[in-house]
Order: sequence, then structure tokens, then C-alpha cells
Amino acid sequence: MASEGKGVLLKADPIANTFRDEIKSALAAAPRPPKLVGILATASAPSKFYAEFTKKQCDALGVEFVLRKVGAAADEALAPGEGVEEAIIEANEDDGVDGIMVYYPIFGVQQDHYLQQIVSPYKDVEGLHFKFHYNLYHNIRFLDPKTLASSLPATSNAPPAVNDEPPAGFVKSILPCTPLAIVKCLEHIGVYNKILPYGDRAYGKTVTVINRSEVVGRPLAALLANDGARVFSVDIDSIQEYTKRPRQSADERKYHPRHVVHPTSLSLEECLALSDVVVSAVPSPSYKVKTAQLKDGCVCLNVAADKNFEADVREKASVYMPTIGKVTIMMLLRNLLRLQQYRQIVNGSAPSS
Repeated sequence: MASEGKGVLLKADPIANTFRDEIKSALAAAPRPPKLVGILATASAPSKFYAEFTKKQCDALGVEFVLRKVGAAADEALAPGEGVEEAIIEANEDDGVDGIMVYYPIFGVQQDHYLQQIVSPYKDVEGLHFKFHYNLYHNIRFLDPKTLASSLPATSNAPPAVNDEPPAGFVKSILPCTPLAIVKCLEHIGVYNKILPYGDRAYGKTVTVINRSEVVGRPLAALLANDGARVFSVDIDSIQEYTKRPRQSADERKYHPRHVVHPTSLSLEECLALSDVVVSAVPSPSYKVKTAQLKDGCVCLNVAADKNFEADVREKASVYMPTIGKVTIMMLLRNLLRLQQYRQIVNGSAPSS
């Protein structure tokens, strides 16, 4: 609990435990324990730690986890990433594998993006395949699992999302683990207003997301904006605003079915002063969000391996989460179980929702 004059230091455990119970129930109903293959292709210490952490969580819940080491992870004489593409293809073709997780970064943004598209969408527990990203950025929340076999995004029959339950014949689209985990943390904290309609429950909140990476920052900004928030997406060379309610003339639409992006002239300091929530994911031990620039009573989430907030962050923040890793793993395992079910639907052995 918070000491006098300080905000709450919130650990990820109580949030993760809620989803752990959900996953246990889903595992009990599954035809067999799902199998997750992790592919480690570098000697990176954070990637190795994350792989070990994933195994620990899987073992505790009864999920089969197999770590496949290739490249520099298998032999320091080999180059980072050597053999990773072959490992992905092998896991794609193995019917006994339900999910694939590749530990990035490996080569760099462009080549890593290529690898993300090689992973079968039926096994993409990280939600990084372009089919899932297309749905995320277009605010398409449900899909027909059979369409995942197509090379084209399905746009013609996507139903509107009136609540959290997919209509008959459809299932939930897979979302990237870390951005989804952040949303679940914000829901737990109470940033999302449950009185408001589904799909607009972050309306009235202003959020700053620092680091516009393709794995966390940009999809998170889109998710939050699609839920109604005004989001400032901050990167090293620019700041963008994501919103479903852009400034327009009176005769134009004031509410978009999905977010739009436009540049902003505000500085980071000005964005922070307006923000009810600040999420930072900068992979640098030297980067710090200045406590003095935070809005009183804001919520702060640290998503980077390094601490991006100053030690006195709770002097301004009402809630501070220093890590969300345990929630991220729960989202990964939820995705794994859903993908196992989606393959069963396509193969005709299970009913869709």
C-alpha cells in the first residue's frame, strides 16, 4: 500500500492471478495440454531470461513448453539468427505444435518483421502476423478462423463489436501480448470506465506512450485510441496523436470507427502534463521520465527491462507498476489456448463461439 503522500506501488501478481485462474479452467477443458515452442536465436541476456521465465510459467500451469535454441543461442561460434527461419518452418509444419514464440530482437526491425510473417497465423501466440495487425489497426475485433488460411486480410464480413463476445461463427482476433497486457492492467486499475459502451471505455483519458516500436508502442497506441483514449505516441524524432475523435469542422464526422493518426506540435513535457496515464518502454537504463513533469494523480507503467521512471515517481503518480511481465505471459498463454481452439474449429472438431 502507499505511504502517506505517495501513490500505490502495484505489482503484477494480482492481475496475473486473475488470468491464471481463467487459463487453468481453459486447460481443464482442452482436449490435450497445448504445446508451445520457443525459438531462441541469440545470446541476448533479456531474451534468455524471458525464455526461462516463459518455461517456468508454462511448467506451473501444465502447458508443454519446448525451447529450440539455434544460432548463437546454441553455439557461440554460430551467428545470431542462424537457422531461425528453418526452425519456424519446422514448427509451422508440426501438427503437434499449437503455438510459436520467437525471442526478438534478432537481426533488426526489417528482417525481424519478415520472420514474424513466416510464423503461421494459426500458431502466432505473439499476435505479430500482419493479419492480426491489420485487424488491430482497423479496429476489427472478431474474425472467421477459416480466413486465417488466406493471404489477404478479411474485410468484407467483419461484424461490428457491440460487446466483448464474438457472434456465432466468429472468434476473437489475436492481439500482441504486451500491448494487451497493458490494457488489462489499465482495466484492473480502473482507467477504463465500465459504464461507457464497449469499445469506447477509455474515452476521456489522455495517455502518453513513450517509444513507438512496432511490437509494443505503436500497437498499444492504436489499441488505446480504438478504445476511445486520446494518445500521444512519442518516439525519438517525433510525437503523434492517435484518436477516434480528430478535430474537424461541424459538418464532418466526429467519431471514426477506428483511430486516425496526425502529428502534434506539443512537446513531451506538454504531453505529460495532460496525461492521465504514462507508459514507457524505452530499452535504455539512462532514459528517465521526469517526475516533475507528470500530472498529479496519473498512472505510470514501466514496460521496459530498465526502469524508465525516476525513483520518486510515486510522489506524483497515484499508481505505479514497475513491471508487467507476469501479465504478459498470461496473455501469451490465453492466445495459445485460443489458437489451439481455432485450429480445432477449422479442422471441424470444435464449435466456434
